[in-house]
Amino acid sequence: MKKMILALTLGLLAVGSATRTALTHCQIPCGIYDDPARFTEMREHLTTVEKSMTVINQLAAEAANGETPNVNQMVRWVNNKEEHADKFSEIVTHYFMTQRIKPAAAEDQAAYGKYVKEVTLLHQMLVLSMKAKQTTDLAHVQALRTLLKDFETSYLAGK
Repeated sequence: MKKMILALTLGLLAVGSATRTALTHCQIPCGIYDDPARFTEMREHLTTVEKSMTVINQLAAEAANGETPNVNQMVRWVNNKEEHADKFSEIVTHYFMTQRIKPAAAEDQAAYGKYVKEVTLLHQMLVLSMKAKQTTDLAHVQALRTLLKDFETSYLAGK
């Protein structure tokens, strides 16, 4: 019985490990970072969220006009939108907030101001990413693009 439980437990751990997706770079820390690649990836996620919202809105309009709704496609686009909003949030949280943005001493006003600005921008991006998951309001994507640009400009200044 103990061997069966052990085998089942190991099997579940293997399946869980095999299905886990690496959404951001490691947290070992390995010291291998590619910030420009992360910014490119974030922009791609926003483009995918935007495309998903547009198609969802088109499908909803077709259904509202009396056409037979394509529920399968609607579900797939909603899932796609949410997946890419989550991936965007993962990069914000696990790459930038956890690994790349370093706290600064309040005595160093310039460094502390930059730190507060960047953490604030990242938090705003997380909130808007959540709103993008909850709606099909394209204004959230546009605001995310603006915040991402502002963050990238601040983050890369002096690097």
